[in-house]
Amino acid sequence: MKGSGSAALRRARSAALIGLAVVVSAGCSGGDGGGTKGEAAELPARPPGPHSWTGRPCDLLTGAPPAAGFTLGSTTDSASPEVRVDIGEDGVRPLYRRTGCLADLKGPDGAFWKLSATASVYEDPEPARHAYRVKEDLDRAHGRGPQKVHDTAYALAADDRGRPGRTLLLWNGDLVLTVSAYAPHGSTEREVRKDLEQILGNAARRIEGGLRDHDAPAP
Repeated sequence: MKGSGSAALRRARSAALIGLAVVVSAGCSGGDGGGTKGEAAELPARPPGPHSWTGRPCDLLTGAPPAAGFTLGSTTDSASPEVRVDIGEDGVRPLYRRTGCLADLKGPDGAFWKLSATASVYEDPEPARHAYRVKEDLDRAHGRGPQKVHDTAYALAADDRGRPGRTLLLWNGDLVLTVSAYAPHGSTEREVRKDLEQILGNAARRIEGGLRDHDAPAP
């Protein structure tokens, strides 16, 4: 009986390990059934550079569709020129300015999606790096499962009163950028994940590129 019990225990452990491997594999492949990564997962890391604040951040999203089949609808700038003070570390209180955009998106079927973006431009790159790392550690500590896009960007699942969404956080030089997108009510995360990732990747590229100060020397 003892040998039989040990064999059963070994079989149970083996089944559990196989199940865990399947779950991890699905998570790494994007969990969309086909294993196809979206644009956010393919967002390349750019060399760090300096960035400038703008009072018209929504303008950075115009000129090209948010994703294939999508159109940009009404937009609202939430930019404030006021300088803010961050908590920082070791008693240092770094300064930064924040700008943001809230936009409605129209999907290929006419349904409305939502996009929001917030960019914090710091006076120096190191406080920006610290703010990004603190946010990443908090998301990990709260079990939100950050998924690495590259060394200075990660994504995680989001929710807006039942609307499935995703959030992308990116750090580049003196910039910390947060972009979130939400699908229509009644959607499932599995159905909309690829579109969400394309929207996030495109928005992040345009905002980071639009805020980059090409006249300033690279840090």
